[in-house]
Amino acid sequence: MFTGIVEEIGKIQGIKKGEKSSTLIISASRVLEKTFVGDSICTNGVCLTATKINKGSFEADIMAETLRRSNLGNLKIGSPVNLERALTLDKRLGGHLVSGHIDGVGEIVSRQKEDNALWITIKTSAEILKYVIEKGSIAIDGISLTVAYVDENIFKVSIIPHTGGHTILLDKPQGETVNLECDQLGKYVEKLLGFQRQDNIGLSRINEDFLKTNGFI
Repeated sequence: MFTGIVEEIGKIQGIKKGEKSSTLIISASRVLEKTFVGDSICTNGVCLTATKINKGSFEADIMAETLRRSNLGNLKIGSPVNLERALTLDKRLGGHLVSGHIDGVGEIVSRQKEDNALWITIKTSAEILKYVIEKGSIAIDGISLTVAYVDENIFKVSIIPHTGGHTILLDKPQGETVNLECDQLGKYVEKLLGFQRQDNIGLSRINEDFLKTNGFI
């Protein structure tokens, strides 16, 4: 688990492409402190396992499913990425609980400055938007942000200078994609309600009143 509070911006140092997968070599410094092979590092919102720790970098394998669901396949040598180590029990939870298992991608459709903040409008699928609520939390490229507006097509967030200066979000132009992870609570509620509907469908409608009404008793 992560908090959505980015610790540093790393850079893609190398990419080893397989048939349907790839391995990323990512330069970093802070997130390597007390990090060992097998530890998780959130990279642009995606939970990756460090398979090798080098001096000043780490390596992570990206499977085909991750490439399909995220924008990691668009990364190039030199691309900046948001990095965060996994949450520890003695760390402040400054953002919200982020799993690093993204739901899909969105597209930046506009940027608008308002005093010291910058509004970012993101278009995404209805499948993702159904979990997005106003004043709720969402992780965008691994950044914990508050949803300020949402409708059936887009949602908006407002970026303060500190967030803009410590993440890669404001470096992304209109038309670029971002990884999205919705708050998990809505997905659990939907799943439980689905089970309730299935249980109700399975209930027999034949009871004593039914038999009396239809002349069987």
